[in-house]
Amino acid sequence: MTIRVVVADDQEIVRTGLSMILGAQPDIEVVGEATDGRRAVELARRLRPDVCLFDIRMPGLDGIEATRSLAGPAVADPLAVVVITTFDLDEYVYAALRAGARGFLLKNSGAALLSQAVHAAASGDALIAPSITARLLGAFARTGRATPSVHPVEALTYREEQVLATLALGRTNSEIADELRISLSTVKSHIASLMAKLGARNRVELAMWAYETDRVQPADRPPNRRTFG
Repeated sequence: MTIRVVVADDQEIVRTGLSMILGAQPDIEVVGEATDGRRAVELARRLRPDVCLFDIRMPGLDGIEATRSLAGPAVADPLAVVVITTFDLDEYVYAALRAGARGFLLKNSGAALLSQAVHAAASGDALIAPSITARLLGAFARTGRATPSVHPVEALTYREEQVLATLALGRTNSEIADELRISLSTVKSHIASLMAKLGARNRVELAMWAYETDRVQPADRPPNRRTFG
């Protein structure tokens, strides 16, 4: 199965480089390029790609607003968006995730991580650059809440609490299964239940909620953890 991608960046050399890196992958096809955020949104709505790769700083409409237009809470049929930027600023990361992004990378992350992020977003998971993940959620969960934390529609079970806490540390499904000594299918079932109870659309939103509700403390986080998938 080929993953169809739209790339948006106002710098031609960067946009071309990203497209070349992705196009070199056997299962990724760049189906469109945009030079600004407004054009990126129009292109994405028309082409309905599997993943959108957006720069943050773009003329007309920045990457955050473009992401919100395509993947925000008010969008009925959201697209998968990965935000990429030169600027290692936590406020950008937090805003991007709040806007619905399924990943956040720095432009110097390298071809391998870029490919991983696109694959993760296409499969419904999320990936954040390693240099960012270790400090992101805990720091902003308590200082940058835009709205009060949601209440689950049904109380979480003890096992769901365990799965949520390990997921928020960036564990993969396999790692959660090994750590909690449960099957992989059971992990997936608990994650699906958590998403339903919390109204979350992806694992990043689950992780953010865990930090916002103090289910995970910053000291609990391992260094250099990067995936939520």
